[in-house]
Amino acid sequence: MKIALMDSGNGLLPTAAAVRRLRPDADLVLSSDPDGLPWGPRTPDDVTAHALEVARAAAAHAPDALIVACNTASVHALPALRAELEPAVPVIGTVPAVKPAAAGGGPVAIWATPATTGSPYQRDLIERFAQGVAVTGVPCPGLADAVQEADDAAIDAAIEAAARLTPRDIRAVVLGCTHYELVAERICAALQQPGAPALALYGSAEAVAAQALRRIGAEPAPAAAPTGGLRVILSGRPGPLPAAALAYAEGRLLAESADGAAMAARR
Repeated sequence: MKIALMDSGNGLLPTAAAVRRLRPDADLVLSSDPDGLPWGPRTPDDVTAHALEVARAAAAHAPDALIVACNTASVHALPALRAELEPAVPVIGTVPAVKPAAAGGGPVAIWATPATTGSPYQRDLIERFAQGVAVTGVPCPGLADAVQEADDAAIDAAIEAAARLTPRDIRAVVLGCTHYELVAERICAALQQPGAPALALYGSAEAVAAQALRRIGAEPAPAAAPTGGLRVILSGRPGPLPAAALAYAEGRLLAESADGAAMAARR
């Protein structure tokens, strides 16, 4: 089994790690676009063009499914990706977890990039899944870029700025950018009010990974030792996991499991 994932950068790590945990035997192809970062400020047509190039690089390795582990690409490029690749390769998009977050009754905050906050896409999600729930969109300028570079000082500054815009009475936060899941604990620590009930954070990685397996008729099969391989594609070129990826537990999991699978194959 081979699962490909695509994103502009390291935002694909949480979903890739989730796939690895569900199916340690799966071969993973990680296709990103370091030469084209960031995608957020680009026009929808430009995002689509970049996403198609990244997807084609992944599809060249004949995956059983392609996960679009990027909110921006899912918003703007999913129809074009599906038109080109399906039905040969199922394409699974990423949708912010507004529905499960709102099910608890709120109040809810959605942390997202400035381009996504207030967009028709986000408004539609709120109208469809959060009727009657207090929802606040919180723009997080610079957070995705800081996470991409694993710049701790910039991450802390961006989280602090977004926390100041977040109502103090929220009970759930939707992480509307896949990069944010890499610093979920830091976001939670910045928002948790003393004496308040534990704050719930909602990412998409686990649900998207599970959906990808369902689309190809595969069941979760956790194992003691991973055996699946790892291939990294950087703007169409083969390469290693970026150094910044190894700053995160998800990146280290992927690197360690790939090393372990390679050693097992040589025995």
